[in-house]
Amino acid sequence: MGIHRLNHAVLFVASLDRSLSFYRDVLGFTAVPMTPDGFAGAAFLQAPGSTNDHDLGLFEIGAHAGPSGAGRSTVGLYHLAWEVDTLDELDLLATRLAAAGALVGTSDHGTTKSLYGKDPDGLEFEVVWLVPADQLDEQALAARKRIRPLDLAREKQRYGAQTRGGVGISVPV
Repeated sequence: MGIHRLNHAVLFVASLDRSLSFYRDVLGFTAVPMTPDGFAGAAFLQAPGSTNDHDLGLFEIGAHAGPSGAGRSTVGLYHLAWEVDTLDELDLLATRLAAAGALVGTSDHGTTKSLYGKDPDGLEFEVVWLVPADQLDEQALAARKRIRPLDLAREKQRYGAQTRGGVGISVPV
């Protein structure tokens, strides 16, 4: 049996409090009380509705930390992607990210509808809604080779604002 999904990610951050506030208040994560006793400077978080033990670990390295050079001057991770169930949820997160000054882009990848954001340390992430398997058509499949601006109103009209995404792809039927 091979790998079948990402269970959690761990990020090094400059300020634990600042990052905790962002992931909690903007993205809706909740803290999980599992930091080892006597170990300051770390926190573990769970995404809303997740069944994982934790989805994100944060390790503080301090205010002296420089920005990540990944993709500019060093190799490293480009971004993580979290999935939401509905286009309404994606729309709500677009509003929250914009209000926090953290929304850096949106894209329509045909089979996925994506928001791109940056956390307080400038680490990029994606929030994505996947077209359900039973609604994939030639138009959506062909559009995977193009990146277009995301028109959430149009996508809600096409697929339904409350349609569960990823069904038959990342969510079993």
